[in-house]
Amino acid sequence: MNLDLLIDNLTSPALLFFALGVLAVKLKSDLEIPPTSSKFISLYLLFSIGFKGGQELAHSIFTIDIIWAVLFGILLSLLIPFYCFFILKRKLSVENSGAIAAAYGSVSAVTFVTAVSFLEIQNLGFDGHMVAVMALMEAPAIIVGVVLIRLYCEEQEDSPKLGKILSHSFTNGSVMLILGSLLIGLLASDQQAQGIKPFTTDIFKGFLAIFLLDMGIVSGRKLNDFFKSGWFTSLFAVAIPFINGCLVAVVSGLITDDIGNRFIFAVLASSASYIAVPAAMKIAVPNANPGIYLPMALAVTFPFNITLGMPVYLSIIGSYI
Repeated sequence: MNLDLLIDNLTSPALLFFALGVLAVKLKSDLEIPPTSSKFISLYLLFSIGFKGGQELAHSIFTIDIIWAVLFGILLSLLIPFYCFFILKRKLSVENSGAIAAAYGSVSAVTFVTAVSFLEIQNLGFDGHMVAVMALMEAPAIIVGVVLIRLYCEEQEDSPKLGKILSHSFTNGSVMLILGSLLIGLLASDQQAQGIKPFTTDIFKGFLAIFLLDMGIVSGRKLNDFFKSGWFTSLFAVAIPFINGCLVAVVSGLITDDIGNRFIFAVLASSASYIAVPAAMKIAVPNANPGIYLPMALAVTFPFNITLGMPVYLSIIGSYI
């Protein structure tokens, strides 16, 4: 079962385009995505993720259970990047520590889709508002990463007040776009959303494939940086997600009794973003090296979660029912 999930996800077009980008660099091809097009695609992905998350939230009937689920998801996306940053900063630069922390505090939409498939195989369901929780967990982690980077990069100089740092972080283009898109998606009616569905939904996977091709090219050029970072990054990319997933599998029982929802929480806590965060960090923190944080999320954490992590998280939840 897990082997089928692994093969299905590792042969998806988006991931194969990432591999094509890396291969193109290794073969010294002149394949590249123009910088202006690359930035547009990054902005598009942030817009689409935010808007669809707002639409899912608009379709949810607000109950106390949904409010607790949303608050729990946001709390996770605030806490995880915070402590990850200080672990990473012991070995890596501030920029790379913040970018990696944001990636591991945020979530992977592809891993989420895989988790849904995993639940279907187990004949388990989950509540629709968990899609909105996933979308709402994107922005807080990005904000925390940007705040910490700006705070610690300037600690040797005249450090600005925290309010100013927060203001700059919230008004950063990538953060403002995903939050603004979420709000617009929440306010838009079904008819209005349907009018732009071909742009927000139908072409998303195509743009995602091109984005990952670009990220593959960028990562391929800087892949040596990942290997130079040594055992620490590889160990982090396995240990921290696994610890997060196991802890949340247990603690989520305080929020909901639903097995599927608890499993989704565990997977979201253990996943690492390789779409929204790279798109945001490419704009907000260009000095952060995607050759480190992107392979960590995509080449280490993702395969680990879909092969070993998910069965463990589900078994833990089953033990605590």
